[in-house]
Amino acid sequence: MVNWMTLSPELFYGLVMTAVFMVLCLVPANPRRDHATALILAAVGLAVTVGATGMRGDLFVDTYRVDLFSQVFKVMLSLGLLLVVLLCSELAGVDEKRHALVYLLLSLCTLAMMMLVSAVNLVTIYVALELSSYCLYVLVFLRKGQARSAQTAIRYFLVGASASAVMLFGLALIYGAARTTSVVALSAALPQLISRPDVLTGLLMVLGGFFFKLALFPFHFWAPDVYEGAANQVAAYIATASKVATVAVLIRIVAMAGDGSLLLVRALAALAIVSMTVGNLTAIVQKDFKRMLAYSTIAHGGYILLGILSMSPEGFSAAVFYAFTVLVLKFSCFFVLAKVATDGANLSIDGLAGLHRRSPLLAMVLMMALFALAGIPPTIGFTGKLFIFTAAMAKGHLVLVLIAMFNVVVSLYYYLLAIKAAYLTEPAKNLPAIRLSVGERLLAGALVAVTVCAGIFPAPLLDLAEAAVRTVI
Repeated sequence: MVNWMTLSPELFYGLVMTAVFMVLCLVPANPRRDHATALILAAVGLAVTVGATGMRGDLFVDTYRVDLFSQVFKVMLSLGLLLVVLLCSELAGVDEKRHALVYLLLSLCTLAMMMLVSAVNLVTIYVALELSSYCLYVLVFLRKGQARSAQTAIRYFLVGASASAVMLFGLALIYGAARTTSVVALSAALPQLISRPDVLTGLLMVLGGFFFKLALFPFHFWAPDVYEGAANQVAAYIATASKVATVAVLIRIVAMAGDGSLLLVRALAALAIVSMTVGNLTAIVQKDFKRMLAYSTIAHGGYILLGILSMSPEGFSAAVFYAFTVLVLKFSCFFVLAKVATDGANLSIDGLAGLHRRSPLLAMVLMMALFALAGIPPTIGFTGKLFIFTAAMAKGHLVLVLIAMFNVVVSLYYYLLAIKAAYLTEPAKNLPAIRLSVGERLLAGALVAVTVCAGIFPAPLLDLAEAAVRTVI
């Protein structure tokens, strides 16, 4: 018999939020009411998810597993949704009549990604991934006043559908060899089958579907266009929450393959190297702030993959820690972006000029986030990279770590360009000060505090990540 309390986060997002937002979509639009409703529900959803972290169980004929690993990622997904909804107080990039639809799609996408991190059956994983993907396709399409957004959404859909087809073919190859779709059964069977060409090819094709979500090379071409074409808040969600869910599934799939395939490790290492290098080198020449963040995301996907390919508890826990790091730091950047570009337009790096005068607090949030992304101590970004590099070194990947450290140095250049614009460049014309509400000031202070404190005192988060990973391995 199913213990429905085990599914309390999924039930909340699936029933309560969907019901309320469907009502909002049917009544006359009221942006302030819609945002207040979404904010309250997102906050309650986070509380429900945190309260369910102790739940355990295998449900639906062992196709769905609720354990500490899945619950930790569900908390991060709920936190990501709440943070993005906070940004939507000025959702100028979307028509007011569609604000409720944005909140509906965000909540459904969060629900799908919660299902994704708990799925332990290949079919369930595929269905959950597709549900989350289609929500994102529509969200990108909803930006108003930009014909390019529709083109971007269509290209995003076509590329995503192609990646989905490749992934589905890979699932068929794995099923044909192992005769099971259960991740638990595959964990026992794949280490003996991984040397077979069809199984290894199928596994790489399946991973390719998630590499697309993580924007790893060569599946990264969609990211800059989608970040630039989507509304700022939607781009923030894609850069944060969707990456968290992808890391969870990658860890599950790579962990079930075992550490016996040298070819798999080499393939992942090659992808990590090229992703880090292409992402950082291309980011240097970007003028649009969101495109720069997109290429930065590609590079950070390479760092995460470096931890995952270590195929050790230390590497997996470092990847979990770094997923939280990316969530906080990328949101910090988009928080500044949303407050500077209040009209919902894209922001050039030069558009940050004079930010230290317009809002010293926002300038500090941006500086700390970019320093952390570059790996400057004692921030959470430095600590996260240190954990990943240490885990990779323990498995003998010295060359990979050296290449990653070279890329960290390269990334410092374009992050400093944005900081220079905010602090040293004078704007072409006088711009008004940016007013922040009390809540926004508290949020900005909290982001800076987490960036620094979690870097100096990472033990609680790392211990939680290690405990979560132990339930998978």
